[in-house]
Amino acid sequence: MVKLNRIYTRTGDDGTTGLVDGSRCPKHAARMEAIGAVDEVNSAIGFAALAAGDHAAALTRIQNDLFDLGADLATPGEDFTPGDMTLRIVEAQWRWLETAIDGLNEALSPLTSFILPGGGEGAARVHMARAGARRAERAMTALAAAEPVNPAALAYINRLSDYLFVLARALNDGGAGDVLWVPGASRKG
Repeated sequence: MVKLNRIYTRTGDDGTTGLVDGSRCPKHAARMEAIGAVDEVNSAIGFAALAAGDHAAALTRIQNDLFDLGADLATPGEDFTPGDMTLRIVEAQWRWLETAIDGLNEALSPLTSFILPGGGEGAARVHMARAGARRAERAMTALAAAEPVNPAALAYINRLSDYLFVLARALNDGGAGDVLWVPGASRKG
């Protein structure tokens, strides 16, 4: 269990931050960019949950998973032994997202066009979180190009943006409130 008695430590005043294994890295490193992007999407999901009605509990579950993801990214390497103290994203977490996507998608009408991020307030908030998840995925894949990253973590962030897209449609009255993209609609003046 985490216990924080003091919020500031002064150890980061030199521009570095501590990782789970005790090592330090620059705050501008690719690893920290990925962790920061995950933190931002977590905050956006918290904002979205306020307007998500019956889906708020699922979003809270995802927020917990995103803390796990942050801990995973803060632990260099990708290896771990199940049952040890290393907190890693596991297959069951991204599989839950797939099941949730399938469940939501069953009630939606098929798309006939790309949709604009928006519709109702809840959907708009979820779309903001979705865009943040896509940015977190870009940061994580950039990190993975240079250092090992847990493959399950990459699968999780990829599924998360899909889940948020489908959830936004569900919040838009099952897709009926989606705003469809009209290609070139304003080209004629």
